[in-house]
Amino acid sequence: MNRNLRFVAGSALIVAAFGYLMYTAIRETSSYYLTIQEFLPRKAEYANAALRIAGRVAPGSIDYDAKTLRLRFHLTAFAEAGAAADTVAVAFTGIKPDMFAEGRDVIVEGRYADGVVQARQVLTSCPSKYEAKAAAAAPPGGGAG
Repeated sequence: MNRNLRFVAGSALIVAAFGYLMYTAIRETSSYYLTIQEFLPRKAEYANAALRIAGRVAPGSIDYDAKTLRLRFHLTAFAEAGAAADTVAVAFTGIKPDMFAEGRDVIVEGRYADGVVQARQVLTSCPSKYEAKAAAAAPPGGGAG
């Protein structure tokens, strides 16, 4: 009986350790991100707090220096083309992500201080190959027969 009790206790300990590792791994990787619409009205609350913000790189806002690896840009809301939207400045030091470009959806991880998100990581999304082209292909000759 003593042997069975040790087996049960050992098994329970292994299951508990495995459960704890799963719980901490899920908690670490499942952090919520704010959209620009959620962040801007409450930006004072997030001063010097670690956060993740999702948005779109504002057109004409990218400033990258390859020598110092300094990247600055503005993050704007996911809005229709031509719609006016508020932006937030982002500063990042590091290698610019390969897919980083104007109009690209990004998630920025960092801290908000003095009106700028000091990013420690910039994550880009891949363009979908299933999105429609900006200009639909018209038949040659305007389609007249």
